[in-house]
Amino acid sequence: MRPNKLPLAARNFGSQTVDFHLLRKGKDACSAHLEQVTLADGVQHTPVHEGVLRGTLFTPPGTGRHPAVLVVGGSNGGVPLRPAAWLASHGYIAFALAYFRFEDLPPQLENIPLEYFQYALQWMVKRPEIGDSRIAVLGTSRGGELVLQLGSMFPRIGAVVAYVPANVRIASCCRDTGGPAWTWQGRALPYVIPRQRNSTPRGPATIEVENTKGPILMISGEGDHLWNSWEMADDVVSRLKSHHFAYSFENLKYPHAGHLAGRQEFVPTWHGAIRNPTSGRENDLGGSAEGDAKSSIDSIPKVLEFLRAAFAGQP
Repeated sequence: MRPNKLPLAARNFGSQTVDFHLLRKGKDACSAHLEQVTLADGVQHTPVHEGVLRGTLFTPPGTGRHPAVLVVGGSNGGVPLRPAAWLASHGYIAFALAYFRFEDLPPQLENIPLEYFQYALQWMVKRPEIGDSRIAVLGTSRGGELVLQLGSMFPRIGAVVAYVPANVRIASCCRDTGGPAWTWQGRALPYVIPRQRNSTPRGPATIEVENTKGPILMISGEGDHLWNSWEMADDVVSRLKSHHFAYSFENLKYPHAGHLAGRQEFVPTWHGAIRNPTSGRENDLGGSAEGDAKSSIDSIPKVLEFLRAAFAGQP
């Protein structure tokens, strides 16, 4: 693997600039210029194509070992570059892992073997800049569902950050044929189809989050129109309380945020339906521009503090 500093950054990580103008009687009274930098100076990113693994490894500047986070995306597929870049810009090694709709990986989110993620964790701890330590996981939407599932299975995971997650395993995405999204040891894991997910909160498809060996932080929006992420995250909290979970857990719940709750960047305030690249369908993510922005402003420092505390508490 060779570090890559320019082409990827030019395509995906160019700075975002916003000009503000205050007009009085049609004249420019004052102005301000904001530049939002996506990738901090010194962060390196390396394409990963080793064995079955596909993705990009982001490494912060500085020598020695760094705490590491495995980052997975949702139903869009591909490589979750931007959240991994954000983490690396704050001092974490971040492995942005693709698991479908990328290169030679499956084209759909269906029958994805969870051994793939186990292999990714094993690959990470063998790297000298990470070492044999526990790893955090971070995911959004279907990726939020996934990291809750991974945390319940693999003791190597020491902290879980789940954005707008599900509390149960949802059916495959994004065709109408249904079927399992996840498999383990060659067998399909129980799942529910979206219209049934709220009717079986304690059924066999429920993720056994109480088995996680570290703290859990969830971010959800009460204005989420894609699915009821705030209710499902609340159900995770209830389950953890009923099992007297030994670690900290919290659902950061934002009343006017939608499926973009807690996004790690500030984007223009246009709101509307967004086409899912996997299904081709337009999705109403809900929330308001102001609600989404406020959820980001509030949650970004809290997520960073959560990770800092989680790694500080590890042996």
